[in-house]
Amino acid sequence: MSHPSTPPPPPASALNQERLQLLRQIQNALEGPMVFLGFVWLVLLVVELIWGLSPALQLVNYAIWGVFILDFLLQFTLAPEKLPFLKSNWLTAVSLVVPALRVFRIARFARVLGTVRAARGLRLVRVLSSLNRGMKSLGAAMGRRGFGYMLTLSVAVLFAGAAGMYAFENEVAGGLSSFSEALWWTAMILISLGSEYWPKTPEGRALCFVLALYGFSIFGYFTALLASFFLDQDAASPTSDVAGAHQVEELRQEVQELRRELQAVLALHQSAASGPTSPEKSAPGPNGDGGEG
Repeated sequence: MSHPSTPPPPPASALNQERLQLLRQIQNALEGPMVFLGFVWLVLLVVELIWGLSPALQLVNYAIWGVFILDFLLQFTLAPEKLPFLKSNWLTAVSLVVPALRVFRIARFARVLGTVRAARGLRLVRVLSSLNRGMKSLGAAMGRRGFGYMLTLSVAVLFAGAAGMYAFENEVAGGLSSFSEALWWTAMILISLGSEYWPKTPEGRALCFVLALYGFSIFGYFTALLASFFLDQDAASPTSDVAGAHQVEELRQEVQELRRELQAVLALHQSAASGPTSPEKSAPGPNGDGGEG
């Protein structure tokens, strides 16, 4: 008696393609809620660094953290290739691991042992990783393009960076005594002016380097945007020799019209060259049979 044969398993490539398609569908479905939770988590981080969280806000923070963990585990399970997924999302993984150290009192245990620098280092990692998640949420919400995205991103970096600097520098002698002072100092760093104050803690110096690097990068963008604005204003003047976007568009249309006219002339020339034969060959001969007797 023959047993029914089991169907062969699908090829690995087809299975990976199905898992990748399912992963994209889940990411598209959860994009909106995750973007909102990313903003809320970043705001809670700023509030925690400046004033601390109440028990209710702490519970909300833990709930959002749990949702992020479930989302990360789901994406990791569905990812066809695990190692490339971890390489591209390692900072997200770190941002989910660091709160666990606080939940299990590891950071407090390290503080009891006198390793305050280790606790501050964990806080620095949390600030940078949370800021990275907020930037990803902002990029997903605004499409990573345009002046509005860059301006909103800079405001988020300003407040998160100021909160981190205040948390690191308010406990040292001669440090930042208030959040408003930290906010002013961070704004000066972002616009590349700087100030007389220099961070005294290693964590503050590391965060200062990240903020200065971001400010240096974004300064070029806003400078180019401002120069483009003035060039467009100058090009709008009828007496200006500067070609603006409108003039460039008119020139492009003229070039397209010239191309169409040239193509029409070439087509007419080719049709004339491949038309009826010459009169000598087409004229009838004396016997009426064509040009040859």
